[in-house]
Amino acid sequence: MPGTLTYRQSLPILRAALQEDRAGRDITSRLLYSVSARLMARLVARDAGVVCGADVARWTFQLVDRRTHVRALQSDGASVSRGAVIAVVSGLARSVLSAERTAVNLVSRLSGVATLTRHYVEAVRGTGVRIFDTRKTTPGLRVLERYAVRCGGGINHRFDLQSQILIKSNHLRGLSAVTTAGELTRLLNETRRQAPRGCRIEVEVWEERLVPAAVAGGPDIIMLDNLPLAAVKRVMRSLHRASQRPSIEVSGGVTLRNVRAFAETGADRIAVGALTRSARWLDIALEVERPFRRGAA
Repeated sequence: MPGTLTYRQSLPILRAALQEDRAGRDITSRLLYSVSARLMARLVARDAGVVCGADVARWTFQLVDRRTHVRALQSDGASVSRGAVIAVVSGLARSVLSAERTAVNLVSRLSGVATLTRHYVEAVRGTGVRIFDTRKTTPGLRVLERYAVRCGGGINHRFDLQSQILIKSNHLRGLSAVTTAGELTRLLNETRRQAPRGCRIEVEVWEERLVPAAVAGGPDIIMLDNLPLAAVKRVMRSLHRASQRPSIEVSGGVTLRNVRAFAETGADRIAVGALTRSARWLDIALEVERPFRRGAA
């Protein structure tokens, strides 16, 4: 099971999304339905994929009206076929229809992220490589999208800028003093001395020649950024006999077509920005079944 997503974490996001849609001011539903009119609807997958967001849907509907009942039929992380019913929703028609678009948008987005992540995880199955996400998330939705990655079987990279030291190429290029391999080693040693206790250090290496200097600096992780497959293979061969080496992460230029080839180099982890940056939404819809009387659902 993926790590939990809590109501407290999600609440600010859901409130902002409902406010954006003016869910409490749905003039169409108010004109068409009486205050007491009720209906039943199904949340249906129109694509095959991995479900994510059952609780998110329930919380969204119940923020509009706590009396709305949402019964999940699929758990987060479950693979579903086209036409599968994800949840059954029942309650006051005005309330259900006011929350519909926000709930469906969120579940569609999160299920798309979970589905794409699962494709990457399956592509490297058996290699021992772990698939990580990146910080290329939709502004404001990081908590939800990171949860979707976990539902797909991926692992979260650092959550934010405070979570881990990650020295990227732009950091190094902006330091005029760091121009040689020896200076990179010294910078990493100094970073280790000044880092908060227990804080992991990762360094991005964009040139193959800098790898030995990065290793000598003793980081926890070396990110091989945008290195071609042949270069990654050479790096991993050079580190094969090392008694101690940092974890090696591959990032940049990774696709579903080549991810297994990168995994088979012996790298420890692969970071894929596409998980959250390029995931296609799963086609999910709320289909109203019928009006009903109290007790029918």
